[in-house]
Amino acid sequence: MLQPRLALRAIQLPFRCLSSLSTRSYATAVHEPEQPLAAESSSFDPGSAFASPPARNDSGTLVRTYKPRTPGVRHLRRPVNDHLWKGRPEHKLTFPKKGHAKGGRNNTGRVTVRHHGGGHKRRIRMVDFFRAAPGPHVVERIERDPGRSAHIALVRSKETKKLAYILAADGMRAGDVVESYMSGIPEELWISMGGTVDPGVLAARTAWRGNCLPLHMVPVGTLIFNVGLHPGQGGQLCRSAGTFATVISKGTEIQQTDSKSTADQGLNETEPAEEEKPLTQTEKQKLERAAQHVTIRLQSGEVRLIHKDCCATVGIASNPNYQYTQLGKAGRSRWLNIRPTVRGLAMNAMDHPHGGGRGKSKGNVDPKSPWGLPAKSGYKTRPKWKVNNAVVVPRPRNHGKRRRGKK
Repeated sequence: MLQPRLALRAIQLPFRCLSSLSTRSYATAVHEPEQPLAAESSSFDPGSAFASPPARNDSGTLVRTYKPRTPGVRHLRRPVNDHLWKGRPEHKLTFPKKGHAKGGRNNTGRVTVRHHGGGHKRRIRMVDFFRAAPGPHVVERIERDPGRSAHIALVRSKETKKLAYILAADGMRAGDVVESYMSGIPEELWISMGGTVDPGVLAARTAWRGNCLPLHMVPVGTLIFNVGLHPGQGGQLCRSAGTFATVISKGTEIQQTDSKSTADQGLNETEPAEEEKPLTQTEKQKLERAAQHVTIRLQSGEVRLIHKDCCATVGIASNPNYQYTQLGKAGRSRWLNIRPTVRGLAMNAMDHPHGGGRGKSKGNVDPKSPWGLPAKSGYKTRPKWKVNNAVVVPRPRNHGKRRRGKK
């Protein structure tokens, strides 16, 4: 027998109650609790003028993954930065990026940097790397800069109410108060120290995360970023995401230890003092240079001497989890103005020294660049040296040796 037709109006279809169902999330998100804003005060009080470091959880690397609903999302990895500003940047502090430089071309139109071209339109943010404006500045918000890997912070001066972009330190949030001491120590801080420089009090009041200091004011062992190379200029070192340098020693401390050693020798008058040899001109220059410079160590292990009047920001550059980012698909590279890279072996003979031939072969040619220069280590890339004012070029190991079975 045929079954009777059911009345569809009486059946409650599942899609009629979609509004009452809870929405499914297709990404694993980690929500951090927001920190309360720092209270503003007119008097100089470190407890209220600066925000304390935010509490951190020990969950490890915060990276957002997505459900593989499409092939381009399967391998997508993004760092969790829920504190970033969702709106547009400050229009007065930006200008559009236009011209041939976007495609890797010079003023004559020739390609000077390969693998550049296309990409989404963007506006360049004018970031203040020197931070010469004195006085406390309130952090309005933390923004993402498409032109760099680290984040930037929009700050407003309490005195002049001017806006500016600075490099954000790791842990900096909206409402924090930062200050620059590049123009000198403020009068309120001088009064609190009693009119003299107290290194301990000075470090406790000034060496806070996000503050910009001259290198001679930074305590030894402090992590810094946005370090300058020349006095009077902005920072140039350690500006990418998660980078930092460490202050190892100062020239003033070396002079203090030398003066203490001479004072100890003066107290022991009973013992015969040894005659000190006069310093040579080279040794005097080394001492003067050490007194005017600060020694810092980069993440690579390189140790550099930087002038004591150069600028440096206390802390670590923001967005340290940027290194775990995975774009997921080739299209995102094109959005970032990155064009694909083609192997020389896959090109034609006219396009690359490795091109041409049948199959995977580079024609018995040493590794070279597209312009014919040696590209790998070997006797052709080793530097030349002089022996008795004659240029000697190293030869290959088996050059000039006889083959077996032949005289």
